[in-house]
Amino acid sequence: MRALNRALLKLSKRAEKYTNQQLVESFVDVGPLFTLLSNSDNQVIFGRRGTGKTHVLSYLNNHLVDNNITSVKIDMRTIGSTGGIYSDTDLSISERATRLLSDTLCAIHDGILELVIEDDKDIYDLSSMASNLDRVAEQSTSIVIEGDIEHETGLGKKSTFKIKESISSKIASTKLEISAGAESTDSSESNINQRKLRKGTEKLRIHFASVYSEVDKLVSKLPSSELWILIDEWSEVPLDLQPFLADLLRRTLYPVDGVTVKIAAIEQRCNFRRHNEVDGSYIGIEIGADASASLNLDEFMVFDNDEVKAKEFFGNLLFQHVMSLDKEDSSPFNLSTKARFINDVFTQQSAFEEFVRASEGVPRDAINIIGLAAQKALDRQISIPITRDAARIWYHRSKHKAVSDRSGAISLLDWITNEVIGTRQAKGFLLPISVKDALIDHLFDNRVLHLLKTGVSAQLYPGKRYNVYCLDYGCYVDLLTTKNAPRGLLMSDSEDGEDTVKYIDVPKTDFRSIRNAILNLETFYETQ
Repeated sequence: MRALNRALLKLSKRAEKYTNQQLVESFVDVGPLFTLLSNSDNQVIFGRRGTGKTHVLSYLNNHLVDNNITSVKIDMRTIGSTGGIYSDTDLSISERATRLLSDTLCAIHDGILELVIEDDKDIYDLSSMASNLDRVAEQSTSIVIEGDIEHETGLGKKSTFKIKESISSKIASTKLEISAGAESTDSSESNINQRKLRKGTEKLRIHFASVYSEVDKLVSKLPSSELWILIDEWSEVPLDLQPFLADLLRRTLYPVDGVTVKIAAIEQRCNFRRHNEVDGSYIGIEIGADASASLNLDEFMVFDNDEVKAKEFFGNLLFQHVMSLDKEDSSPFNLSTKARFINDVFTQQSAFEEFVRASEGVPRDAINIIGLAAQKALDRQISIPITRDAARIWYHRSKHKAVSDRSGAISLLDWITNEVIGTRQAKGFLLPISVKDALIDHLFDNRVLHLLKTGVSAQLYPGKRYNVYCLDYGCYVDLLTTKNAPRGLLMSDSEDGEDTVKYIDVPKTDFRSIRNAILNLETFYETQ
């Protein structure tokens, strides 16, 4: 096997498998993404699986630490316990959420303590911070007992009375001695015993003001008086607990001056806020108010069908990931420039372009596809047929299998594929923004549908807005060499008034007529 293909096989599919140095060297910025992420606003970063949320947060964490800013990155998959989060029906939701917040605060405490202990720059003063760290831990794990209180009072009394009398006489040769005496003892002792017995259950009780106060004091002693908390895998928290955990974080950490919280999550698996229909209040955080306008990595990775931007990104992605490997792994081949690297990996430029199309703007899919392609190529360069075969395998092995876990999802995907590709010979379609469909969200979440543009309008339908979706490359890869291959992204009416059909490759913001591109989901559900 060629050394270059062997290196491509070694690329890790998840960011946590890389060392800190590799994370820095393999990171590829997209437009203003890192600039927006590195400001001090509280933010939520949305993105489907594989779009690079973990990599972005890890890169940001390393960047902050290198600049002497205290940053703690926590993975919500490792927080909590099964009894506290999932299946213990004996616990109320408030108790489960409180336990989860306590575990989260303890993870933040442990992360700061680790930074302080492993400090090799002498920027932390452990002697002045130790007591603050201890108090944060105490306030995060305080226990109260809820239940009945019994008071018991006992009265005891003891008295002693004693009288002793004596008389004696003594006759001596010269005189008579007579003596008499009396002794009396009277003592009294009493006591009262009191005992308070508390019966009940131990519960965590987190006092918001106390936690805020202790965290505020701790932050004031950190370098630059800043603490960044980067929360990854938020979507692993059960949906019913998410609003409560978000609300507890909002009350304990958000008010602290100098604290910045960034949360990475999957939009379709999030529930940040819970409304109270009675008084209009809410529990949780409000996107745009409590946390600034969220970033969506899916939007950054779409490239608006700009092939130049897409090829630039994925070329850098492969090049920098291979460059980040150990020197002994990368030494057998020339990595002097990205252009030479691409020429060495692929048989021709069109093979690289096919790889970019197959990736559909998802970095994890790109790395998996190139790994399968390198495995098939062995000692050869990667060609178009190899790329298509690798994309087909990855689609059926990962995406199609994940979609089939939900009832009805495969049926909807097959119907869309037949309707869009089979009937219209397109690979994209439009849905009204007002349409909220759980199965569509499931297909999008599992990357078999991709959202290319939002807010498309048409003159024939004033006031209505549509989202532009595209089927994944794997849905039609088998048709690319047949007469049934998609002829464009969207099937649309002619804009010059003629009764003809044309195909659109670039999703515009406004169309004169988009009747042929709109998908009616009601037709599908009527057949079920």
